[in-house]
Amino acid sequence: MPVVIPAAELGEFVDALLGAKVPNPGHARTIRDVLLWASLRGVDSHGVARVPRYLELLDSGEANATPEMSFAGGPSGVTVLDADRAPGPVALTAAADEAVRRARAVGIGAVGVRRTVHTGAVGYYTSRIASQGLVGIAFVAGMPNMSYPGVTGAAVATSPLSIAVPTAGSNPVLLDMATASIALGKIAQYRNAGRTLPEGVAATADGTPTTDPALAKMPLPLGGAKGAGMSLVFELITSVLVGAPIVSSFHSDDPQGRVHRQNALILALDPAAFGDPAAFTEHVSQTLTALQGLPATGEIRYPGQNSAAIAGRRAAEGIPVGPKVWGELEVAAGKLGVTPPTPA
Repeated sequence: MPVVIPAAELGEFVDALLGAKVPNPGHARTIRDVLLWASLRGVDSHGVARVPRYLELLDSGEANATPEMSFAGGPSGVTVLDADRAPGPVALTAAADEAVRRARAVGIGAVGVRRTVHTGAVGYYTSRIASQGLVGIAFVAGMPNMSYPGVTGAAVATSPLSIAVPTAGSNPVLLDMATASIALGKIAQYRNAGRTLPEGVAATADGTPTTDPALAKMPLPLGGAKGAGMSLVFELITSVLVGAPIVSSFHSDDPQGRVHRQNALILALDPAAFGDPAAFTEHVSQTLTALQGLPATGEIRYPGQNSAAIAGRRAAEGIPVGPKVWGELEVAAGKLGVTPPTPA
């Protein structure tokens, strides 16, 4: 059975664990915010379950605990952030905020992110943009860990896409999806729970489909060639666009090609550049109302509505943490001299 920890206490615990490895308190809080956001919304595969992995990345030096990030010059609406191997939440939060600043000035802000490490739940960054009344769009490319039609073994990445659109209410429409049929973190959840995977979502190392989570080494593309094609294109408009190719480097003879890294493209669109921003959000809300008023055989929800409802419940009742993950967090706490909160 999972343990249940009040959200505020879990956040303080994660902050303390990360703070033991990240000298900049603001950076530690930013990573905490991204992970806790995912856990609150029920995206447990990208939530506090990732804390041990972040600690490993920081210990190994794959993630830079003291990055010197820099924005390159460029047109007023466009820039590139060299993240200097900063943890993804630190780099992409800075990129999202810069995209908003530029969009406020010229209508659109586009920030390419080069050389970051594990971006976390991409919906956090687009939601951050939408909370300021702008449309947020994010693409991420990473290390090849997913099959591709006709290829034996891993070829491309489970690259995510997120789009957040502000509404007249408090929660944006939030599309947050990967190009894979299942996230690697979810395969681990199935493995930890001893559950069989659904058909057609994962494969062994040689690309053979399997439902055994112990044998599953990589996800299969969402929709077959469609998901694989999306992943390839995301690599082109992120990694290749900012001059830091991953796929070609990974499949070359260069050993540095296997060093963990990710790239991203964050966009912010200001509705005021297209017309009346108040009318835009009102029309968005009217569109959702029209959709949810259609004849139905069940409940009609828009993207992000369910996870927002889960966040409300977990904020009030606490966040469940699986026993394996909680054990790993307790071990990390013992090593770092951090006192874990008491489960409810």
